[in-house]
Amino acid sequence: MDILIKPIVSEKMTDIQEKLNQYGFIVDKRANKIQIKKAIEDLYSVTVESVNTNIYGGKRRQRHTKAGIVKGKTNSYKKAIVSLVDGDIIDFYSNI
Repeated sequence: MDILIKPIVSEKMTDIQEKLNQYGFIVDKRANKIQIKKAIEDLYSVTVESVNTNIYGGKRRQRHTKAGIVKGKTNSYKKAIVSLVDGDIIDFYSNI
């Protein structure tokens, strides 16, 4: 099971990273906080202080096209907000 799917890189998350030293990740819905903590510590070589998780449900969407109404649903996902100890940082842009 691949626990970390992708990091959240947005304007809001960047502000939280700078102010509170917290980082966001989209994670597997079956992963628990202990598994998420271990995966981040192994991958980024940092010390995790705490992990908070949220599960977001998918939303129903519909749009009107020439062919008629197209209905669908967005995927549900689990988001983890990870707090690091003071002095540790994660640089997502180091590989670019």
